[in-house]
Amino acid sequence: MAVAIETDANLIRLGGFSGSDIPEDDLLRACVHCGMCLPSCPTYRLTGQEMSSPRGRLWLMRAVADDRLDLLDPLFDEQMYQCLNCRACEAVCPSGVHYGPLVEASRAQLEQHCPRPLRERALRRAGLDWLFADSGRLRLLVRMLRLSEKSGMTALARKTGLLKLLGMEDLQTLTPEISRRPIVPGNERWPAEPVGDESRNAQLFNGCIMGTVFANTNRAAARVMARNGAGVDVPIEQECCGALHVHAGMMEEARSLARENIDAFEQSGDDPIIVTAAGCGAALKEYGYLLKDDPAYADRAERFSNRVRDFTEYLGERELVPPTKAVPRTVTYQEPCHLVHAQRISRQPRDLMKAIPGLELVEMKESSLCCGSAGIYNIIREEMAKELGDRKALHAMETSATEVITANPGCQMQVRASLRRNGSRARVRHIAELLDEAYGGAKTKRALIGRFAR
Repeated sequence: MAVAIETDANLIRLGGFSGSDIPEDDLLRACVHCGMCLPSCPTYRLTGQEMSSPRGRLWLMRAVADDRLDLLDPLFDEQMYQCLNCRACEAVCPSGVHYGPLVEASRAQLEQHCPRPLRERALRRAGLDWLFADSGRLRLLVRMLRLSEKSGMTALARKTGLLKLLGMEDLQTLTPEISRRPIVPGNERWPAEPVGDESRNAQLFNGCIMGTVFANTNRAAARVMARNGAGVDVPIEQECCGALHVHAGMMEEARSLARENIDAFEQSGDDPIIVTAAGCGAALKEYGYLLKDDPAYADRAERFSNRVRDFTEYLGERELVPPTKAVPRTVTYQEPCHLVHAQRISRQPRDLMKAIPGLELVEMKESSLCCGSAGIYNIIREEMAKELGDRKALHAMETSATEVITANPGCQMQVRASLRRNGSRARVRHIAELLDEAYGGAKTKRALIGRFAR
């Protein structure tokens, strides 16, 4: 919809939302502008500006919907993408405003109607659409990156200034040590260890980054689940969850990935789908909403989403087999936004850590405030991401913990880079790795490795 209004100067044309993925009017009207969200918003905390708060951004969305603000106004574009979409505002909103779907739909509108530079469009298509949409391509790239790392080529490129010339110097500091062997869906299985008379199975969502760069974390999670009586499979034909695409306003690409994942996991019946990345888990749990207008997939998507469990959530739903190995060290816990705010999972990770003999958990300040990772936010909005990362690192350092535990790969990379920048050598680990250590690590029953990968 678009209208034209007369002013004393000239005729101004205002363009509102149109096409597909329009922010839903009833969701927009749920906000009563009480301001309870302001203290929880990272960008408002940094800027102190009303427009950089959830309330301010909802006002901008409402203004576009009512044709009082042009969709193509640079202010609207800036604020929709300045938002980290951490969902902290949802967790404290007394009106229950579903902010995430609104900002994601607003970004989709911008991508449909706002002209982007050729370079930006090419990077989006090459990175998100071409690379992340095909797990085989991503595994190949990760193998090449590992080879470059191990051969010394990466170190040479950094020393000669090539990484800086290519604008990849800061990106390299975020990258952890890459797992030696990616997990190929359908190629590994972890048999359950006996726990009473109970026998059950679980399906591991491999993901894109978790199944490649952090493949060892996924293996650790599978070993822990096997130790707790669940046989773990990694279904073939699964792909990236689509979270990065949703956050970038690429909704149709995200829906395509969602359909592929639903098809891939339907063969496993009602087995729980276990996720080790908080961002992936939040996206998978919202497939029902993402595909609500697809008559062929709406009901199937809802059933799929109801099966999804975060790794810590799954273990927290049953009696934990006591860890057998003492881990005598001090750790602190950094809460991933899409675990604590989007999925409302906070107690379970802490309970699991408290079950480890010898481990001391010291809480950090602002554990649930966004670390600045937010998908690729720390790459495209480096300055604000660094400010949030430094804030998180300093709080972690105040605890004197030797390890920072988290449950999301983006947080793991961001916090690691922030700690190094602030002079700390504390390790940053996924909670699955910590639990795996407490159960004896790779000494527990290994995966059965087949030879029928794609």
